[in-house]
Amino acid sequence: MNKPLFDDFNEVSAKQWKQNIQFDLKGADYNNTLVWNTDEDIAVKPFYNVDDFSELPEASNTQATEWKICQSIFVSNTEKANAKALRAIDGGAESIKFIIPKPEIAVDNLLNNIDLNEIPIHFELQFLSETFVKKLINCHLEPPPTSRAGSRKASESKIFIHTDIIGNLASSGNWFYNLNEDFKQFEGIVKNTKRFTVNTSLYQNAGANMVQQLAYSLAHVNEYLNQLEQSNTNNWLLREVEAIFNVAIGTNYFFEIAKLRALRLLWRTLASEYNVNTDCHIIAAPTKRNKTLYDYNTNMLRTTTECMSAILGGANTICNLPYDSVYHKSNAFGERIARNQLLILKHESYFDKVNNPCDGAYYIEILTQQLADKALKLFKDIEAQGGYLKQLKAGTIQRKIKESAQKDQVAFNNGEDVLLGTNKHPNPNDKMKEELELYPFVKTKPRKTLLEPILEQRLAEQLEKKRLENETL
Repeated sequence: MNKPLFDDFNEVSAKQWKQNIQFDLKGADYNNTLVWNTDEDIAVKPFYNVDDFSELPEASNTQATEWKICQSIFVSNTEKANAKALRAIDGGAESIKFIIPKPEIAVDNLLNNIDLNEIPIHFELQFLSETFVKKLINCHLEPPPTSRAGSRKASESKIFIHTDIIGNLASSGNWFYNLNEDFKQFEGIVKNTKRFTVNTSLYQNAGANMVQQLAYSLAHVNEYLNQLEQSNTNNWLLREVEAIFNVAIGTNYFFEIAKLRALRLLWRTLASEYNVNTDCHIIAAPTKRNKTLYDYNTNMLRTTTECMSAILGGANTICNLPYDSVYHKSNAFGERIARNQLLILKHESYFDKVNNPCDGAYYIEILTQQLADKALKLFKDIEAQGGYLKQLKAGTIQRKIKESAQKDQVAFNNGEDVLLGTNKHPNPNDKMKEELELYPFVKTKPRKTLLEPILEQRLAEQLEKKRLENETL
């Protein structure tokens, strides 16, 4: 069959499409009826056409066939965490993220019987210690017993150590130690690992809109690049360093796909200016912001579509959020369900068969460019005002995120932003007071901070508090 399928059809321009739509509207205004505006000030049209492009976008270089299913494990006991990791791998996990709360935890046996050639390992450290990182590297980057090669380099291994001192400052209001010591240890860790992390999930979970998420992420990572560039002895490091972005994915399906694509585009643009590695590693997880305590099974529907957006957007690693994580401690059932959701997407829905599946989709390509353009403009404004750290210290970034979050909260309270089973069609017989193993709301602990922290908060919290109180009446 050599004849192209569409040769018998005439091309239809965007102008012709619009004329036909306007005719069918029978006098109704096209813009007021069919065009809607987002919180990011993007006008979404009812259709997109090749005419919307001055030139066709380039093909992206993401590898959707290679995304990894990741299991997060909190390490309080090394042996138990190792056993849990092995069970998760047997159950389909292709990557493990160990969350380590303090440097006193002995990690010598944490990776026992895990094939580091096949299973990427992520270490999320909830503290800052160059000494601990060196110890971790020395423990786990030795060559395999059968290998005659030298020890692995950290940057060539499948071990990722996540370091984000600015993210800690933004979320806690304080440095780990102080500005100078934090950056000194940060540079030492990056020298050893050739990687650093930017926790962009904080902005999404706190209520920032997508343009803000992208712009703050870019300004955030720019502080690190500035620091490394200013250190003359580390010019070689800039050429080798790899950025890792930890991203939260919301429920706006196509926009979230475009958000990840825009993030890669923006990073490539910024990295080119510093002559650093233009590739990055994206770890994605569903947002916490729209998760609910009541009618909690709907969380599975939300996380499924959010993981789909992450895959199609080009995330390298995806850690699903268990449906009961709002109120239950870590448990085998919830984690297995979360892992199975990703296994179904990969092996039954064939979400690992095509690289760059969104390339050429006019709608997504346009959204990608619009989000990137608006985020780049905001990033330039932040830099013109002194940069991310200065804006954070002044409280400007916190204020802007609060304003965006309040818009979302009003829409939720008014029923315009719907969470099924919570602010629409709630089940009055649903009781949760006896099910709580975790405190499901924002925890406030008065303490002295250098600046106002950015706080993550779910949309349903106030409504859920009232329902819990009413359960006892």
